[in-house]
Amino acid sequence: MTLARHRVAEWMDDPAIAADVHAHALAGLARLNAISRAHRLVWHPLRELAARVDRPLQVLDVASGGGDLPRRLDALARRAGLTLHWILSDRSRQALDQSIARSRAAGMRCDGAVIDALREPLPHADVVLNSLFLHHLDPEDVVKVLRAMRGAARLAVGVTDLRRTRRALALVWLGSRLVTRSPVVHHDAMASVRAAHDPAEIRAMAARAEMPAASVELMDAVRWRLWWSRPGSASG
Repeated sequence: MTLARHRVAEWMDDPAIAADVHAHALAGLARLNAISRAHRLVWHPLRELAARVDRPLQVLDVASGGGDLPRRLDALARRAGLTLHWILSDRSRQALDQSIARSRAAGMRCDGAVIDALREPLPHADVVLNSLFLHHLDPEDVVKVLRAMRGAARLAVGVTDLRRTRRALALVWLGSRLVTRSPVVHHDAMASVRAAHDPAEIRAMAARAEMPAASVELMDAVRWRLWWSRPGSASG
C-alpha cells in the first residue's frame, strides 16, 4: 500500500554533523546498500552501454555520498573487462573527500567535484547516475535535477530510489537495524521511505524534465529504477 508522502530533514544532511558520526553513518549506509544489492539495479544497462563504445565510458555520479555504489559498479566493470572513468560529485566536501580516497584506493579511475545539483551546472558525461537522492527533494526540485541530468548526459541517465509503501518501510526498518548501530542511519532510512516518490509520480516528473520516453520500473520490494537513453545514442 502506498503511503502519503511526508518529508522531514535527514540527520546526515546536517552540515554540522560530527565527522566521526558522519563516517559511521556512511559506513552503515554502505552495508545497507550492499546487502540490498543496490548497485545491481543499474549494472545491466550500464554494462551494455560500456560494451558498445570503443573507449572508457565516462560516468558522473550525482550526490554520490560515500561512493559505495560507484565502487561496486566499477568492480563489476573491471571483472567484465570494461573501463569506466568516474566523476563523483556531492555538495558535502566531507563526504566527497572520503569517497574519493576510498575509490582511488580501490583502483578506480575517478575525479571529484563539489557540486550542489540544485544550484550549479553538472559536468557532462556519457552516463549520469544518481541513487537515493530524489526523495530528499520536492517535485519541482526533482524536475530541476532530472532536467540537469538529462542536459549533462551524452548517452543515458540512470536513477534509483525507494518505494513509498508499508512493505518497504518494514523492510528498511529491519535491514537498517540488522546492518548498523548508527542512529543516523536508523532515522534517515525510515525518513527516506516516507519521503520517497511513487514510480507514477516519477514518470510524470520525468516527462516534465523532457524525458517522456524514460523507463521507470519496479526492481524489487524496496526500489525502482529510471533509465533514459538519449535519442540517436548508442544506448539501448
